[in-house]
Amino acid sequence: MKPIFKIILAVLIIAGLILTLKPNNNEESSVNIYSSRKESLIKPLLEKFTEETGIQVNLVTGSGDGLLTRLQNEGENSPADLFLTVDAGALHRAKSASLFQPVDSRVLNANVPAHLQDADQQWFGLSMRARTIFYSNERVEPSELSTYMDLADEKWRNRICIRSSDNLYNQSLVASLIAHHGEAATEEWARGLVANFAREPVGGDRDQIHAVASGQCDIAIANTYYFGGMTASDEAANQETVSKVNVFWPSQSEQGVHVNVSGIGLLQHASNPDEAIQLMEFLVSEESQAWYAEANQEYPVRPGTDRSEILTSWGDFEADTLSMSVLGENNAAAVRLMNRAGWR
Repeated sequence: MKPIFKIILAVLIIAGLILTLKPNNNEESSVNIYSSRKESLIKPLLEKFTEETGIQVNLVTGSGDGLLTRLQNEGENSPADLFLTVDAGALHRAKSASLFQPVDSRVLNANVPAHLQDADQQWFGLSMRARTIFYSNERVEPSELSTYMDLADEKWRNRICIRSSDNLYNQSLVASLIAHHGEAATEEWARGLVANFAREPVGGDRDQIHAVASGQCDIAIANTYYFGGMTASDEAANQETVSKVNVFWPSQSEQGVHVNVSGIGLLQHASNPDEAIQLMEFLVSEESQAWYAEANQEYPVRPGTDRSEILTSWGDFEADTLSMSVLGENNAAAVRLMNRAGWR
């Protein structure tokens, strides 16, 4: 055999060995996600994704601020491909820190309404919750309630429970009111709201709803999915509270009920962008969106997705269609305003 043919044969043999030894792409494919959602509220979907695609998902959970700081410190050395968090303001912070990159996905754009995603396609909403009014069905008539702005009226003096001003959900609510009513009117509203507090802000959203049931206050502002979780719970304390509290949809003749999202973005230094986008698209599939509604009592972002029995029992409402991007853009102004109003 001529030398040249021996060389060619050797190259072909080596190439064949490499192909034989190389593992299956699906077996080695993975995606790494940092999530501020509790593991139980996202892991079942990630396991389903792995089952369907063969792509392994590595999950790291923590506080939103903690993970944001970690991503900034890790920089281009971060192993994370995706960042998932639970407020549009937090997503905006990540974008402002140049952590995300835009994603041009037909699937995401078709299934996530424009106002529930970043204007530059750097993050997309995955599930929606309404921040609404919960009232005592013993001490409040629904006819007494109307809008968010009405909560500053003196008739509510010493009757309102709400979380502190360092809560992102409250900051986003105030940010939305700034967009609709202007900063001056919103500050006047915030001062009136603070004057109507039944107690100093303490605890989380569930604590505010329990406080209504126990008589510490007559109305509370909280996210719907907390009340949904309490409704689905078998715990006696939760069931007692649910029997004494009802949901009211405010501002139906104005901007509608304030809504917020959990959302996800592809990180700037993602090592597995294709797998990451595949996961993002999976999370807005009809199956995943229906799971959010049934398991977490969150409203799907994908139009037309079935709601859970609990969500359906509360009835329909007009939701605010303000762009989620505005909540982040107005966050700093909202925080300053709340501080000036004495909201601690």
